[in-house]
Amino acid sequence: MAAGRADAHESSGWFVRGRQWWGRAFHYAGSERQSVLLVTKSTLAATLAWIVSYYALDAQSPAFAPFSAVMIMYVTVYQSVTQSLRYVGAVAAGVAVQAALGFLAGPDLLTFVLVAAIALSIGRSRVLGVQGPQVATAAFFAFSTYSSATDNMTRISQLGQIVLLVLIGCAIGTAVNVTIAPPLRYRSAEHSVRILARALYDLTADIHPALREGAPEADTTAHWRERANQTDSLIAQARAGLHTAKESIHYNPRRLLRRHRGHLTFQGYETVLNALERTLSQLASLTRSLDQWKQEESEYEYRSFLDRYAAFLEATSEIAYALSTLDEKELSRQTEHLDGLVRDAQTRRREVAEEAEAQTLPLADPTRPYGALVIEATRLMEEVQHTNDTLQSWVEA
Repeated sequence: MAAGRADAHESSGWFVRGRQWWGRAFHYAGSERQSVLLVTKSTLAATLAWIVSYYALDAQSPAFAPFSAVMIMYVTVYQSVTQSLRYVGAVAAGVAVQAALGFLAGPDLLTFVLVAAIALSIGRSRVLGVQGPQVATAAFFAFSTYSSATDNMTRISQLGQIVLLVLIGCAIGTAVNVTIAPPLRYRSAEHSVRILARALYDLTADIHPALREGAPEADTTAHWRERANQTDSLIAQARAGLHTAKESIHYNPRRLLRRHRGHLTFQGYETVLNALERTLSQLASLTRSLDQWKQEESEYEYRSFLDRYAAFLEATSEIAYALSTLDEKELSRQTEHLDGLVRDAQTRRREVAEEAEAQTLPLADPTRPYGALVIEATRLMEEVQHTNDTLQSWVEA
């Protein structure tokens, strides 16, 4: 009975998660919808390619066409076009190697060894990129086709048919990708900015409450430092998203529509992304300075300094949160709000320096972190200000 209830509960969970997944696919332009769209377009392209190859051409190996149509169904039109050319080139090279050696030496084991060695060598060419292994795949299929044929004319016909079917499949796949909801991923650029801004917010939002409680413990500062140093993967992810967005406009007919004409350049996003990357780097430097904090400090009164510093980081976290919710449709209103947050952060940064001087903290003492923290706050503020200035210029332009 218990096992039956557990199975029923698991089935119910799968049903709920499936319903939520399809709900997101229908209501939001996210990864779920992209998956549904890609599967739908791939199915349509494969079906059309099969109809042409099997019914219209009565081909010996009709599966080459739908396989090729699906192979080149990429996220962006640009990738579909470029990978189609590479895929056709790889298949043509593989078939050509088999044809040349087959007619010279015949379909025996030594010929197969030579075909494999040459095809695999050609496949390592950088020109073919990820399609390189298709040279050997096509050569092996061509060898099988060549060996089963009874005369040279049949062999020539069937080898040529392989290349023709691949061309048909690539043409149909590319045509479907271009004409049916061609992916235009300019939102990926916006998402890239949000990724880094969210990382900045998460870390600063954790630091400022702890500083208000006094000198942070060594384990805490070490954890902050580790988190700040682990942002490289997020930066790589953000840059990949920006690259996809820039790539998605090439050969894409949707870029000609009026509502997309403002997205033909991503320089603004790239500039903001660069500024956020430098800001995260500066925050990592700040966490290193905090990690050098001495737990016991009896010579100087530093609590009020930490309060001021916490206020500055809190203001910085509010800026980061605003950046993490950027929406191009609301950019004018959001940048106005952001400008006010930046002015407030500048005030908090000045209060940090003023408090350090009021408490006569040893800013020039390299064995204590006070001077380094004041400098790090100034540099962090400079990067935040630059990010804001970039957004303001972008909106005005």
